[in-house]
Formats: sequence, C-alpha cells, structure tokens
Amino acid sequence: MRRATAEEAAALVRDGDTLLIGGSGGGHAVPDALLAALGRRFRDSGAPRAITALHPVGVGDGADRGLGHLAQRGMLKRNVAGSYVNSPPVAAMALADEIEAWSLPQGALSQLMREMAAGRPGLMTKTGLHTFVDPRMGGGAQSPSATEALVEVVQFRGEEYLFYKPFHVDVAFLRGTTADEDGNVSMEKEAVTLEMLSEAQATKRCGGLVVVQVERIARSGSIHPKMVKIPGILVDLVVVEPGQWQTFETFYSPAYSGEFRIPVDDIPRLGPGPRRVVARRGALELFRGAICNLGSGIFTGIGNVAAEEGVLDAVCLTNEQGNIGGAPASGGEAGAAMNPQAQVDQPYQFDFYDGGGLDLAFLSFAEFDAEGNVNVSRFGNKLIGPGGFINISQGARTCIFGGTLTAGGKPKAVAQVEQVTFSGRYARDRGQQVLYVTDRAVFRLGAEGPVLVEIAPGLDVARDILPAMGFRPAVAPDLRVMDARIFANAPMNLAAVLAAKPPRPSSPRLA
Repeated sequence: MRRATAEEAAALVRDGDTLLIGGSGGGHAVPDALLAALGRRFRDSGAPRAITALHPVGVGDGADRGLGHLAQRGMLKRNVAGSYVNSPPVAAMALADEIEAWSLPQGALSQLMREMAAGRPGLMTKTGLHTFVDPRMGGGAQSPSATEALVEVVQFRGEEYLFYKPFHVDVAFLRGTTADEDGNVSMEKEAVTLEMLSEAQATKRCGGLVVVQVERIARSGSIHPKMVKIPGILVDLVVVEPGQWQTFETFYSPAYSGEFRIPVDDIPRLGPGPRRVVARRGALELFRGAICNLGSGIFTGIGNVAAEEGVLDAVCLTNEQGNIGGAPASGGEAGAAMNPQAQVDQPYQFDFYDGGGLDLAFLSFAEFDAEGNVNVSRFGNKLIGPGGFINISQGARTCIFGGTLTAGGKPKAVAQVEQVTFSGRYARDRGQQVLYVTDRAVFRLGAEGPVLVEIAPGLDVARDILPAMGFRPAVAPDLRVMDARIFANAPMNLAAVLAAKPPRPSSPRLA
C-alpha cells in the first residue's frame, strides 16, 4: 500500500478517463477531499479533460461539494448516475446539454458493479421496464447529446428484461474510516457501506487504479478481518484526511454508525405543516412487523412519527443504502439511519427489494397523472434522477406515494407526467396496491387511474380538490373523511391502530 496526498492522487487521472465515485447523498462515505483536489487541478491546469463520472448514488451537498467539484466546462464530458439532486451544478450542465448525461436506477447501477467485478456481460433485470429508463421511452438519457444506448430490451425465456451494459473504469475514488499499513480498509465510522468492495473489484478487473480516502492509518494487522470492507489487495493508494466528516452536515454521529443507540426521545419530532400531515397519514398504513422502505423526501418523516408514537420497534424501516431498522434520516442526510439494527452492503439491500421483500414502500411524488403514473426524476427545469425509486416502487407489494396536492399554487396531479418514473399500468398488470397520499386528499389506483377515496375534514370535492388538479379523478362511492387525528398536534395513538390490524404473517412452514 502506498500513501499519497489528495493532490498526488488527483494527478493520476488522465484525459478521457472514467472515474468511478463511491459514496451516497449528502456526504455519506463521499471521498470529497479527492474530488476537491481533482477540481482544483482542473482549475489550475486545465486537466484532466473530457472525463466520465460514474456513481450509483448522487453525491453532493446540494451546492458545490461532491460531484459539484467537477462541474467545470471541459472537465466533465459524461455523467452516469442514479441521482442529480445532490449536485445541482452538474444537473444544470446536463439541462444545458454541456455534458452527456444519463440517470439510471440506483439499484441497477449498484448491482452492475458486481457484474463488472466478475467480468460478466452486464446486468439483466426487469427494473426500469415501462419507465423513462426503458429504451422505448428514452433509455435514461437526460441530455440531447446522450445518444449512446446504455440499456437494451432483451427477451429471455419468453419474458422482457432490461440489460444494463458494463463500463470500463480507469480510476476509482472510494472512502473508508481506517486503513492499515497493508491497505486494508474498514468503515466503522460510516453511516453506510454501499458497494465499495464491488467498486474496487470492478476497477481492478479493468486494470484501473483504486484510491481510498480514510481518516486514519493503523498498524498492519490491527483491523479485525471481519471489519475490513476493502481488502488491501485491491487498494493502490491511500489518502489520509484527518478532518473527515461523517456527512456534509454531521462531524460524527454514533447513532448513524451503529456505535451505540441514542434514546428514542432524541429522535426529532416533526413540526406542524403538510410534511407532518402526509407522514402521519402514511404511518396509518403501517402494521406490526411490516418491512418498509422510506425513500428520500416527505415520507422519511414516518421514522420521526413512529418514534414519537412509540412504535419504532413494532415495524422495520429500511432505506436502500443498506440500513435495516431504526429511524431513517431525512433532509440532506437521507441515506443514514439512527439506531439501525443492521447495515448491509447496498447491492444486497436491492437484491432483497427486487425479490419482493418489501411489504410497504413509502415514496415521494413530484407529480402523478390520470394514468396513475408518477414522476420524481425530471420536471420543469429540475433534473433529479430516480435514485432507488424505480427498484423500490417496482419491487414492493404496496406503494404509498406522498406529497402535497399543489406546489406554488400549481397542481401536482397532472393530465400527463413529464417523465414516467413509475408506471400505473405496469403496476395494475402486476397486481400492486397503490395509494397517493396528499395533505388534502388520498387516492387509490383503480382500473382506469387514481380514484379519490379520502378527503381532509372540512373540505369539499368540487370546491377544494378538483380545481387543484389537472385531471378529474373518479370519486369512490364510499368517499371517507381523512382521520382528524393526523391534523392535530397530539399523538395519534398509533400503537392502538397497529394493534387492531393483523400482523405480518409468519412463514407458512411455521403455521
């Protein structure tokens, strides 16, 4: 193992290279010191030029950190990512067609790293069918110059699949907590472990260079072998960054790393407003033992609601980055979890999701339409990307999409979504149960599209709901009033709600 400075490591990236970047969202295991050094090098010397950035998860602070360091004209030629929401400068370059840009499902990209590591042809999966990732609907391209077909439709044993092509990687920038003198890397202070191992393996198979940013160096043999996430045989350079923060917002939280659990009372309570209303209404769909995903956005508040109501341990909340149990974090730190019971590598979490392991998926919507389609990936002048949304929504037995009915006075229920991130028709064909929860009303996916099934207390359908929508939904004959408790400040007694429902069934072999 060789030690280097961030500047020395950045100097090894060449014109035209493909750079694989580890990490997630708002600083979780993001090698920001390496990215910053690479950005400085380009500003000072104009090199390297025309590189491709490849990262399964969006990486950035919503401003200029993370991938934002590379948002310089001439430096970045292409970007392939699960999400752009964390790096608005790069999203702006894509919208202006200054780079070739694709957004592909986070889970597919995560699992593709393993396929690349093994030298297999690519990833074949149903994830992304009938969404904007499907080549018949755009192939995930997010800029006019992104013309290469990265995804193909294939037939196998009479069924349709999508085939995600592999990439050649020249350099990987990864991150851990500790490296020993042999280059073995652990991640004990990180909130997530992601696919760091697969990314290192994939890079080495391509003959590429693996650079790992860490907080500290330990003596050879002093890291327990089960704590090693990236073996030293895969590591070329280690860059020590002693001031490394756990996230862009938090220096270190032991509740994120799993070092110890914080008291449930320390988990923040949601303040009043639509976010609390939608999260509390979503929480009414929980049942004892339910295995759930809380995607980034409005429904991350369900973890806060469950903690406030004392039912956090009655259900299992997860997020796609690999946390199982506890309360998934929200806002800029989405991807972490407070008090997780287990932390697994991200590809395995997506295996579980794709295999139908989720009872309930709580996901946000930017807009939904008369067909029941949902868009979270691109709307107006905003390029967000799907993140893990497509894997999660296509794999779960029941999907609950949440958001406000309007934004800035404009309807979020529209005649036709700008980009299909979730297909209502495909969901109906597969027998999924789908709800759309808003601050004013609740809709259920019916045979023709969303059906209005609940309305907030004191509101009138003709006066308060239909004028706020871009299409006229069917109205259920047994239209109900939303539970008044979700609008109040007092606890909802959610424990009693869960106790009145049948629990998650056990294995038939145990019946």
